[in-house]
Amino acid sequence: MLRCWLGRVVSATRELKDFFAKARNGSIRIMKVIIKDEQLVLGLYKEPLQTWDRDYDNFILPLLEDMQPCYILYRLDSQNAQGYEWLFISWSPDHSPVRQKMLYAATRATVKKEFGGGHIKDELFGTMKEDVCFSGYQKHVLSRLGPAPLTAAEEELKQIKINEDSSSSMVKTEISVQSKHQTMQGIAFPIQESAITALLLLKEKKINYIQLKLDTEKETINLVHTDVTDIHDLPKRIPSNAARYHFFLYKHSHEGDYLESIVFIYSMPGYKCGIKDRMLYSSCKGPLLDVAEQELQLKVVKKIEIDNGEELTPDFLYEEVHPKQHAFKQAFAKPKGPAGKRGMKRIIRGGGDAENGEDV
Repeated sequence: MLRCWLGRVVSATRELKDFFAKARNGSIRIMKVIIKDEQLVLGLYKEPLQTWDRDYDNFILPLLEDMQPCYILYRLDSQNAQGYEWLFISWSPDHSPVRQKMLYAATRATVKKEFGGGHIKDELFGTMKEDVCFSGYQKHVLSRLGPAPLTAAEEELKQIKINEDSSSSMVKTEISVQSKHQTMQGIAFPIQESAITALLLLKEKKINYIQLKLDTEKETINLVHTDVTDIHDLPKRIPSNAARYHFFLYKHSHEGDYLESIVFIYSMPGYKCGIKDRMLYSSCKGPLLDVAEQELQLKVVKKIEIDNGEELTPDFLYEEVHPKQHAFKQAFAKPKGPAGKRGMKRIIRGGGDAENGEDV
């Protein structure tokens, strides 16, 4: 078990909470939130001057520092049932200290919860100004217009929801939107700080395995352990009666090259887990990977979903990471014989009629 060294849980000051309430009524265009003395505090804010798109670059870009992460809440002009809609930006420049990146990544869900997830229409994460400028936001919006195909787990979640809506006798799963932020990708449970630390150590290849689980009571993603794991030990790490998330540093050779590839494994032992666990694990998977890949810059080369550990053989893992390319060979066209001439008649002799000298 890794020791958490980020300090106590970061929370918002009373002044910031009061300002959030004021901002939600529409009088504020933009506010910058930073972490100071282990508390979320208000940095800067501005009132609207023009329409949201004309204010965008003039308001946002000057607030981005090259070495310092921050959060930015930017008010759009559109509204929903709760009031004005907001854009939530997580700024984490590449050259900022690792400790700062970890602290801001671990606190992101807290900021959204304190502000109110229902007011946030969209989210952006950026390490360069090109990621979060107005053109970058436009590209982000366009990329989300096309619906992504559902995974097997998401298909199962969809079917579970349909069954629950159509049958009042089924077990009801109570998921409070007030207690956790629900996005289009899933439900973003806060990630335990020791789990964030483990992911960064895996990125630096100082450990080779991480196992995470959901605490459904506290609504957090917790670290289980980071025991050294060989590929032949990997099946033993998969619980037979509980769901888990796994990150594994897969060391292997491919076409003469030595590779170290990070693989994400989502293990769900079917209906040995209750409906609530199946729904929550499936829904939290996407936001967890977003934090790992986008905010912590962890390069995951393959995402795998399994029912049990027996599937994780060395051959299976290799074929998942390096799928075989199916080559389709064009049928060889038999060349035509010389024009106006016939080749010599070929007589094949064998059993049966061939013994009587007949052509076959």
